[in-house]
Amino acid sequence: MEDKKSQVVVMGCESYDTGLVYEKLKTAIGLLGGIEKFIDKDERILIKPNLLRGKNPEAGITTHPSVFEAMVRIVTEQGVKRLSYGDSPGFGSPSNVAKDSGLWEVAKKYELPLDEFSHGETVDYLLGAVTKRFEIAEGVLASDGIISLSKMKTHGLTRITGAVKNQLGCVYGLNKSMSHARYPDADSFSKMLVDLNRYLNPKLRLFVMDGIVAMEGNGPASGNPLPMKVLLVSDDPVALDATFARMIDLDPNLVPTIVNGEEMGLGNASEDRIELLGDPWETFFNPNFEVVRMPDADDDVTSKFAFFAQIKDLLIQKPVVDKEKCIGCGICEQSCPLEKKAIKMVQRKRRKYPLYFYNRCIRCYCCQEMCPAGAISVKTPALGKLMLYKK
Repeated sequence: MEDKKSQVVVMGCESYDTGLVYEKLKTAIGLLGGIEKFIDKDERILIKPNLLRGKNPEAGITTHPSVFEAMVRIVTEQGVKRLSYGDSPGFGSPSNVAKDSGLWEVAKKYELPLDEFSHGETVDYLLGAVTKRFEIAEGVLASDGIISLSKMKTHGLTRITGAVKNQLGCVYGLNKSMSHARYPDADSFSKMLVDLNRYLNPKLRLFVMDGIVAMEGNGPASGNPLPMKVLLVSDDPVALDATFARMIDLDPNLVPTIVNGEEMGLGNASEDRIELLGDPWETFFNPNFEVVRMPDADDDVTSKFAFFAQIKDLLIQKPVVDKEKCIGCGICEQSCPLEKKAIKMVQRKRRKYPLYFYNRCIRCYCCQEMCPAGAISVKTPALGKLMLYKK
């Protein structure tokens, strides 16, 4: 890494008022040198929001239309003629999710095309630490530069989902869920995400995190919206995510995308390697933000306790279904990336419920992420809390 510090702008923003968001985002980017520092007007620029699933923007699941519109205005004012947007959702088609999340109307207003994210190509990346190839969407491959608009949220596998993880949507279709089967634990999955960012790095220009309304708890799709009233902007995704983590009193060393991101040379995470600009970050400090702050107790940990090998499922975190909330849709079973599914829908008292085979489950939490009813959450068994975790 160079000796130069990474810059992260912390910019307070009280609401999603379109004019206010535009002014705040433009000011934040100005503190980094202005949008002209990151893009050229003759380039083909792709705006990549977080479109996890089609949901009302007030739910805090997707990038808010006001943040999206603000970035479109800023880039358009720079004179960029070839501007598009797109993402590969976890569930549903890109166009339907864009419509449900409110971005479609904004794009229509600015005559912004939705790029191709349903198909793509397999590309080689020989410098990868854990993978040497990716299945990248056509819209990403055709772009010269990418502006990434992430959402400030929690995540069952990686604790938080932010600037680094937002690029998973550059992988098209079912290849995203299959990556969980190939990289079944948080560490290898996060290294894959860092490899993906490193592959895309010549295109990645700027990272914006929408934290005006964040999501805490059972994220990234079933948690609770929480006003944090802040935008984070940087050209270093690792530094941005580390700032987010510190803002919610989460040790960055517990976030595998941050740890591996710094170790693999993607960006800076240490406080002495980050220069904070804009508003004082302490203004937005929230130690009560609901996020997992306990150390991991995965297969790696339990392997050190041979005595507990046979009772692993009584120790480590696992997805658990709330039968009162479950609507029996079967999306959890569909989302399981394993060839031999760890979930099976069964009939119980005139209703269908998911039955888990925890001996197969790889703890990727795709089921929890995709559940439309918020009926699945990640729980730590009482024995696991007692034996393996400590506050």
